[in-house]
Amino acid sequence: MKLAIVILNWNGKELLQKFLPSVIENSKKASVYLADNASTDDSVSFVKNHFPSVKIIQNKTNGGYASGYNDALKHIEADVFCLLNNDVEVSENWLQPIIKTFYDKTNTAIIQPKILDYKNKFYFEYAGAAGGFIDKYGYPYCRGRIFNTIEKDDGQYDDPSEIFWASGACLFIKSQVFKELNGFDDYFFAHMEEIDLCWRAKNLEYSVTYVGDSVVYHLGGGTLSHSNPKKTYLNFRNSLFAITKNAKGNLFQIIVIRLILDGIAAVKFLFEIKPKHTLSILKAHLNFYYHFKRLLNQRKSTKNKIKYYQKTSIVVNYFVNKNRTFKSL
Repeated sequence: MKLAIVILNWNGKELLQKFLPSVIENSKKASVYLADNASTDDSVSFVKNHFPSVKIIQNKTNGGYASGYNDALKHIEADVFCLLNNDVEVSENWLQPIIKTFYDKTNTAIIQPKILDYKNKFYFEYAGAAGGFIDKYGYPYCRGRIFNTIEKDDGQYDDPSEIFWASGACLFIKSQVFKELNGFDDYFFAHMEEIDLCWRAKNLEYSVTYVGDSVVYHLGGGTLSHSNPKKTYLNFRNSLFAITKNAKGNLFQIIVIRLILDGIAAVKFLFEIKPKHTLSILKAHLNFYYHFKRLLNQRKSTKNKIKYYQKTSIVVNYFVNKNRTFKSL
């Protein structure tokens, strides 16, 4: 199996300096690529001078996560792509369980390893934890992370498991499936594009698998921190994009309930004296309505919509029923 590890980068020299050595050291059987999104720092020259084994692809523009990978992967021949953030440290034997799973479970198209917090390696990391799910209204949550509650890793999610979405922080995908799906949706730019990708794979009856024997450590917030209003904007908007394109059921009902729930979130931000995040939610909805006709056309082309959720509302489960861990849901 030919494996290509592709690290997307934009002005991340310091992150590459810190995290790239672990990838090279622990990935002897894979080819490592840097896909640079038109950085204005000296990321590319730094990698050329210090890590000559790394192959470099230079994108002409910064198209974010979605377009960045779409552009770069056109130039790479491999059986499996590993899409890896530039702020991830990998463990010694991280690749073997992944490769074995692809061989053993032939219908598995996408795999996520266990993602722990680089700053506190006993706890899961926000972006993916032990594999992701979404509720009926498109809100994401993970085994090991629901909203801002992060669980300690006590081995409770070591079992290999079918999940709904794999984190873009470290996502393995068969190259022919990536091509069959026409890659990421460029309109997402960044955030939740991996949920949309996995959802479309699921609609084609592929499996998405979590492999707990493979462990990586994610710093998180390397490009956009959790407190950045732009991240709020992209998360709320792209969630609506994904659910409009892919969700089975009464779309009008889902969107109306989302409008109410997102409105409550906007008011909550106001009470927390975070008006920029409130404005981000408003902008997210306005941009969603602007793209609504295009999204409906994409929806019509999705022939095999599947049931996509296990819980009707993670918001109710978390804030009303006080279920703060995945196993308590």
